[in-house]
Amino acid sequence: MSGAALGLEIVFVFFLALFLLHRYGDFKKQHRLVIVGTLLAWYLCFLIVFILPLDVSTTIYNRCKHAAANSSPPEGSNMTGLYATATSVPSQHLCFKPWSYIPDGIMPIFWRVVYWTSQFLTWILLPFMQSYARSGGFSITGKIKTALIENAIYYGTYLLIFGAFLIYVAVNPHLHLEWNQLQTIGIAAANTWGLFLLVLLLGYGLVEIPRSYWNGAKRGYLLMKTYFKAAKLMTEKADAEETLEDVMEEVRKVNESIKYNHPLRKCVDTILKKCPIDYQEKMGRNMDDYEDFDEKHNTYPSEKSLVKLHKQVIYSVQRHRRTQVQWQILLEQAFYLEDVAKNETSATCQFVHTFQSPEPENRFIQYFYNPTVEWYWECLLRPWFYRILAVVLSIFSVIVVWSECTFFSTRPVLSLFAVFIQLAEKTYNYIYIEIACFLSIFFLSICVYSTVFRIRVFNYYYLASHHQTDAYSLLFSGMLFCRLTPPLCLNFLGLTHMDSSISHQNTQPTAYTSIMGSMKVLSFIADGFYIYYPMLVVILCIATYFSLGTRCLNLLGFQQFMGDNDMTSDLVDEGKELIRREKRKRQRQEEGENRRREWKERYGHSREDSTRNRNVHIDPKESNFSEMSTNRSTSKYTRANNRTERDRIELLQDAEPLDFNAETFTDDPLESESGRYQPGGRYLSMSRSRIFDDV
Repeated sequence: MSGAALGLEIVFVFFLALFLLHRYGDFKKQHRLVIVGTLLAWYLCFLIVFILPLDVSTTIYNRCKHAAANSSPPEGSNMTGLYATATSVPSQHLCFKPWSYIPDGIMPIFWRVVYWTSQFLTWILLPFMQSYARSGGFSITGKIKTALIENAIYYGTYLLIFGAFLIYVAVNPHLHLEWNQLQTIGIAAANTWGLFLLVLLLGYGLVEIPRSYWNGAKRGYLLMKTYFKAAKLMTEKADAEETLEDVMEEVRKVNESIKYNHPLRKCVDTILKKCPIDYQEKMGRNMDDYEDFDEKHNTYPSEKSLVKLHKQVIYSVQRHRRTQVQWQILLEQAFYLEDVAKNETSATCQFVHTFQSPEPENRFIQYFYNPTVEWYWECLLRPWFYRILAVVLSIFSVIVVWSECTFFSTRPVLSLFAVFIQLAEKTYNYIYIEIACFLSIFFLSICVYSTVFRIRVFNYYYLASHHQTDAYSLLFSGMLFCRLTPPLCLNFLGLTHMDSSISHQNTQPTAYTSIMGSMKVLSFIADGFYIYYPMLVVILCIATYFSLGTRCLNLLGFQQFMGDNDMTSDLVDEGKELIRREKRKRQRQEEGENRRREWKERYGHSREDSTRNRNVHIDPKESNFSEMSTNRSTSKYTRANNRTERDRIELLQDAEPLDFNAETFTDDPLESESGRYQPGGRYLSMSRSRIFDDV
């Protein structure tokens, strides 16, 4: 089993990152470099979280071997190895190799590759790819130039910070500037920025995640929040449609002004390809007219303005498509919550849906998750499951907050994470150690990473599910993950006292800590910022519990869901009316489809049979009718004397010549009444001279 656990986790984490990226990204439409860069960033960060418990168990085993090797056997004894150790050292030094033991020399190389690759991604490659993906340039060279200009300020800021650290080290007489110390300074600078952001996100997630599950057990609360989201999303959807219309109007003007022989026509064609298909059909390629642009002194858009327009088109189309998809998803969620509210009082214990799912369900799922099972789960079991889960997560949050405030105390040990690990270390129960470490760091990661998925910086950064996240947001999330994961792991090792700089013990460090180097090079960071700054998580948890951030955003005009607010009540009522309107609309559509289906099933076969019988057996009456219709097709204007006034009007309309100047015309003469306005923008004349011109 040596190294097998490491290989299995490497493969599992890859597919986990691929699954999450598939849920948020779009493999078909987005650039491959964006997909590969984001996947690599997510994969490396998740890999650190999953592999770190194996590093802890391996380090505990190596400490045991080191302690056993330093213990000498009794005088005159011929026993060597672990057998000698068992008789010559205390019982706590009995070493058992863990099932997931990783051989020496592998973990340092592994952590070095993972860490420096993630740092290269977050500080150099991903920021450049962000600017490249959002650029409106029409060539690779133009996009690279734009990306370099946009990142000049970005890189300059961090170079200034790094230069400040170098000046501090050079001025300090107790420090000598060497390559290892320079490397440690760079790691400390990156981890300081990551820890600053980590505490902010952690303080929000520790409270919001348990509260979200507790509120998830309240059906009325979820339904009201869905109505609130519907009202806000409808506003965003309308704004996205208006923005798209304005941008498409600018594209139309540019398309009409720049003819096919203009040098910038290729740029216009590139912009048109990014437009929705219906707009492309309306505008076309504008290649009908030729214009000598050299002789005329018309003002044409510059290439810089076309680059800006191209960037606006990419953003507006992505936003419009995202709001459309999210609106449909929110409608399905609202309909389902309303169905749950109705089925709670059902006496038959059968879950009844108002609308059937548009996608066919799997037969296996239909068999086991039948309407009865669905009713018991949605109406009875799920609320209690969410409440129990919320209580368990709340206990974990309390443990994390307590340990963050007391992890620097080594005598006595107050951090609960350190207590659990040290108790398991005494008995060398590696399974328990790895499970405890994994659950602890996994909970911390969920609190931090879920906040990254939830936060939304206007429309600048927004992770949307169902393949609706743009390239910029995907790359930005990869940058955040790479910056948050190393300080998150260091914070976890500090909570468990596996970091020697926290425990102040001369023991073998973990392979991950050895890669980070000794933070004692910068004492004010190692002994000050790393120790006392995590205590601020208490203040952030209190602020999140009382929704201070939500209230501040609400005062600034950004509507947030608050149950005791008039604005919230108004938006809930508005969203409820929107959902009711969409529900009636869908019901009418389904009723119309059902009527058409019933009509086809009832009369479709009989009509086909009668038509087939007419072709085989034709009676004289039908023969006369056939001849009459044939004569009518050959001579339009032959009519019987007993025709009604309606037939004479039909005769006049049939004899009227078609207006070929119109864009479209109809073949049915009854649809075009006298004096009716035609789609081509002309009134067809009804004068008798024109009626009988071709008779």
